[in-house]
Amino acid sequence: MDVERTALILIDIQNIYFTPGDYLLDEPERAATQASRLLSGFRELGLPVFHIRHLFGEDDAPGVEQLRAHHESVAALPKETVIDKRHPNAFLETDLRRQLENMGVQRLVVAGMMSHMCIDTTVRAAQDFGYDVLLVDDACTTKPLQTRMGLVSATVVHEVFMASLDGTFASVLKTDACLALLRQEKSK
Repeated sequence: MDVERTALILIDIQNIYFTPGDYLLDEPERAATQASRLLSGFRELGLPVFHIRHLFGEDDAPGVEQLRAHHESVAALPKETVIDKRHPNAFLETDLRRQLENMGVQRLVVAGMMSHMCIDTTVRAAQDFGYDVLLVDDACTTKPLQTRMGLVSATVVHEVFMASLDGTFASVLKTDACLALLRQEKSK
């Protein structure tokens, strides 16, 4: 794969997931730190970056803009694209696909929040559109889920979704491995 046809998709690394309450995720700082390392690597390599932002809640609700904002660790630079969405799938009713096509992107590196929702949905859609996907699991996180059988920990939820995507919908790897691969490709 030509590294120049690779783009980073950072999904929903937003303040709401770091804020105590119903949306607080499992160790969001850990995932954001790894996502920030990916972001730095893409910037160093001069590769395109897309920041996806979920527009939950009412637009005029008090404090909603601060909660919707991307976490400071992965804030977009002026030259980087920010795409707003209202559905779990980052492609649905957005121009993400058109922008990727215009840039000739064939491979996506995906990271963000939440593993069981927007990450899963977007990765599956990316395969439908023919993209190769590298899913960086240590730069993703989620939350515990209540089932009929009881509470499933965030760790188990995350691992199950990564396992279900790996090999069929994406290649799941760690931040260090992803960055090493991209740097190796760039040096050729």
